Amino acid sequence: MKVIPAIDIIDGVAVRLSKGDFSDKKVYSSDPSELAAVFRDAGFERLHVVVLDGAKTGAPRNLATVEKIAKVFKGAIDLGGGIKTAADVRSAFGAGVSYVNAGTVAVKKPAEVESWIALFSGECIILSADCRDGKIAVAGWLEDTDADAGEFVRRYYDLGLRQCVSTDISRDGMLSGPSFELYSSLAASAPGMKLIASGGVSGASDLKALKDAGLFGAIVGKAYYEGRITLKEMKEAE
Repeated sequence: MKVIPAIDIIDGVAVRLSKGDFSDKKVYSSDPSELAAVFRDAGFERLHVVVLDGAKTGAPRNLATVEKIAKVFKGAIDLGGGIKTAADVRSAFGAGVSYVNAGTVAVKKPAEVESWIALFSGECIILSADCRDGKIAVAGWLEDTDADAGEFVRRYYDLGLRQCVSTDISRDGMLSGPSFELYSSLAASAPGMKLIASGGVSGASDLKALKDAGLFGAIVGKAYYEGRITLKEMKEAE
């Protein structure tokens, strides 16, 4: 299993939210590239970077910050937040990322994402399936939809996407444990999808349980920043 440290950005600084609430944020670093260097030196080969103000506004933001992170980290980076067009995807790749996440656009403009698959291949587009009560939420988790999470993931698997980051929003930033029920349901809906768990990891035991459950990857954010898990424990869980 890949353990993937997370860096969330608002206004160029690294933060974490609780349950996606923009009014409940904590700043962890004024320079996210310094965090990227820490993760690089610890031996991690991949980062999950989300530009939260981009997700909220629906347009790319802070690409200069992302580019700085990429130059420091040098490994694979998957980027989410405000990516809506093929031009945005190209700009993200130009900033040095390896994958882009399609969330809101995958719900609201599926034909756009299908064009990305044709242009860039399904290997470098990651589906974001962020859920509240089994339904997909979009626009930085500020807008709920009627889209069933399992059907959503299956549809994009059938279109050629092979990786999916999924968050149970109620658990994100809460250190209350991952949503194993959600990941089991998504795995049943799209058996071949490489699922990456996001949200709720509270310590090393959660990572072990996710690995035992067959998850392809697990994103770790607040648990590390709040001292609940060490870099060594994160690496040992891979």
